[in-house]
Amino acid sequence: MRHTLAPDDETLHGHFSPDLEPVLTIDPGDTVTYRTLDCWWSDGPYPGGANRDRPRAPQYRTGDGHALVGPVAVRGARAGQTLAVRVDAIVPGRWGTTVAGGWPSGFNERYGVESTQVVHAWELDPVAMTGRNQHGHTVALRPFMGVLGMPPAEPGRHSTTPPRDCGGNLDCKDLTAGSTLLLPIPVDGGLFSVGDGHAAQGDGEVGGTAIECPMDEVTLTFDVRDDFPVTGPVARTADAWLTLGLGASLDEATFRALEQMLTLLQRLHGLSRPDAAALASVVVDVRVTQIVNQTVGAHAVLRDDALR
Repeated sequence: MRHTLAPDDETLHGHFSPDLEPVLTIDPGDTVTYRTLDCWWSDGPYPGGANRDRPRAPQYRTGDGHALVGPVAVRGARAGQTLAVRVDAIVPGRWGTTVAGGWPSGFNERYGVESTQVVHAWELDPVAMTGRNQHGHTVALRPFMGVLGMPPAEPGRHSTTPPRDCGGNLDCKDLTAGSTLLLPIPVDGGLFSVGDGHAAQGDGEVGGTAIECPMDEVTLTFDVRDDFPVTGPVARTADAWLTLGLGASLDEATFRALEQMLTLLQRLHGLSRPDAAALASVVVDVRVTQIVNQTVGAHAVLRDDALR
């Protein structure tokens, strides 16, 4: 079964909460095609200037986080199971924005740009898959969704800024079309939401934003798995396995990613824990996912051709 969701009064929200009613309930195996706003709820291109001058969708309310569409409940999904989200297609809109500097943060302080902000306004070509800013810089597009996730089990409103074991603001640039994200389900039904489209981003998202853009199409297929338990985000791409770790520091995030990777190596190759650690030191790469979302992220990568 195929479904569609557009950003409107019913679907848009700027927080996670297990108290939100699902706007759609689907069966495992169903596909949902979304259209999404950019992270700032923009109602059109933003050339720069004061943030209050940004044209925003009428659904925006002061205090909202990323513009999310959903939540979607998966019939029969239970807390403790694994939600598999296959990314079938992502098509960016025609414009995007990158903002750097101009707000207080640890990384802006280190860069020396707390008081000075720049805005790069991008024209995006989803056919040629290129973006060009007002300064004439051209980059290749590799679109993905920054926020894919479910609410924590605790009642109330939860910020969209920090990523969590149940997903959210992961900002992992490898979650492109063709990948599958596996998440531990925190609440019955899952209550999955998506938003924060990125046309392109480097590992780390070091300036705090990517090319933030609306998405004309985000097509996801959902399944529920009992045979693949996970404790945090795990992803299967076209040529690799990824395990994502989150923490207050990069050390903590890295070791959480590696804990999951060792477990994955044991599962895939029938290894003991010490053997998994030995082989991981030879074939697993550790990368920085993002450093700008309060809770930082790292991911471990096991390429298919690295271990036979």
